[in-house]
Amino acid sequence: MENAVSLVRTKIFDGNNIKEATYRALDLLNYKPSGNIKHVIIKPNLCYYWDYSTGETTDPRLVSSIIDYVREKWNEKAEIIIIESDASAMRVKHVFKMLGYEALAEEKSVGLINLSEEEKCEKEVTVKEHKFTLPLPKCIFNSDFLINVPKLKVGPYAGGQCLHITCALKNLFGCISEPKKVSFHPWLQEVIVGVNKLIKPHLTVVDGIVALGKHPAKLGLVIAGVDNLAVDFVSARVMGYNPWTINYLSLAAEERVGNVTDVKLVGENLHDISKFFPKRNRLGFKILWSLQLSMLRAYTKLSGDTVPAVLEKMRG
Repeated sequence: MENAVSLVRTKIFDGNNIKEATYRALDLLNYKPSGNIKHVIIKPNLCYYWDYSTGETTDPRLVSSIIDYVREKWNEKAEIIIIESDASAMRVKHVFKMLGYEALAEEKSVGLINLSEEEKCEKEVTVKEHKFTLPLPKCIFNSDFLINVPKLKVGPYAGGQCLHITCALKNLFGCISEPKKVSFHPWLQEVIVGVNKLIKPHLTVVDGIVALGKHPAKLGLVIAGVDNLAVDFVSARVMGYNPWTINYLSLAAEERVGNVTDVKLVGENLHDISKFFPKRNRLGFKILWSLQLSMLRAYTKLSGDTVPAVLEKMRG
């Protein structure tokens, strides 16, 4: 099967048009699951309590469209579960309710699971000769089909003073059962790659309906593909960045997490879309981040307060 990545846009932001864009993006892949899928897991990006309109979290209307697609195209009786894990400053029981996922689950008769409360297994993985163990929920490995539904956005930090994208690979970092994921940040690049060596989505559908760069932007974009890394490489280019300059993406390619050669783009023109993405300037980001760390240094000297270890390491 071709390593295709599809890009589809809608200029109307209601549920019906988002559904049409989602269906077209998936149809363009010409993808059919092998075998009869009965148990499907969907992993959105619900990193905090921000509404999807901010560009920070996955739009429930996109997830709704994916649910309909699975049942209409592949198995109308498929058991579907939406998953997310607690984070350092976020609890799934609140985020499901606040961001509309409880209502979606009731409407579509799907389940909701907090991965931090599920039975976990310790999985060992090696990245760049660094061996470490990650706590991951067993339910992911017991499902027939995993759909990754990340956001198209730029994040401020990835284990150092560098700009990074938050998309397909980074979204699976949220599958780690441990709520205090900040403990992994000193090795964030390697951990992201490690998670993606252990967990392989069957399908990735990126929410670029409201994308986030320098500011939120209504792109109306859905990106889809079967290779998680290929999707991230395309997404990086949509955001105006060379994916090879993003550390964890180049590391993932080196570690053979996915295939980034011979990627076939179908649907919209990538370069036309990238003109509308509000790119965040690397130099401006670096200056602003350095200023924030200097202010943090001054604050801690005056107050005697403590800071997270990861920031302590960064400020040198």
